[in-house]
Amino acid sequence: MNENKVYRIYVEKKPQFTRTAPLIRDIRGYLGVKALRNLRIIERYDVQGIDDATFDAACRTIFAEPPVDNIYDKLPEVPGAYVFATEFLPGQFDQRADSCSQSIQLLTQKARPLVRYARVYLLEGELSPADIELIKHNFINPVEAREAALAEAATLREEYPEPAPVATLAGFTGLNDAALEQLRQELGLAMDHDDIAFCQSYFRGEKREPTITEIR
Repeated sequence: MNENKVYRIYVEKKPQFTRTAPLIRDIRGYLGVKALRNLRIIERYDVQGIDDATFDAACRTIFAEPPVDNIYDKLPEVPGAYVFATEFLPGQFDQRADSCSQSIQLLTQKARPLVRYARVYLLEGELSPADIELIKHNFINPVEAREAALAEAATLREEYPEPAPVATLAGFTGLNDAALEQLRQELGLAMDHDDIAFCQSYFRGEKREPTITEIR
């Protein structure tokens, strides 16, 4: 098994099972984008940490339901269509991806694979850049989601940079009252002079200087 390989599958409801008509009406009516001719929604799944056989089985039993879904290994090409995708922000719980990951683990009885989910929208019609931005604005809630890249991912493993060391307030315990008050104002601290003097007394007793985080 090549644990570094990232598999991708696209899943779309067959025409008789699609539910995009209400969305199209809302976009044309509420948003006023009359030029929208058609809208297709395709679910995209990336998975890493499985083998070919497991991926093939998951495509038929977990990612899609063959009686009602069409399965693609590449995004369908629609001449003239505008394509964008959305995904949850890092740290946001993605129930669909988590459910797929758990299901694959039950299937293989091995470690849980990494699964990432995105929803792909194909917009058809003579849409202006303003029309497209208006549709995106209403489809992407910036509090929990973002626009996803369309290119294939090299890995699903997240790498986070090492945080910078927390700054220490050198000389804090030796400041006189005037310097202590000046520091309080420079830092915009939500405390009065007596509060910061109390903090200074505490850290003198600890025989160390505080970090900026501790003071804030």
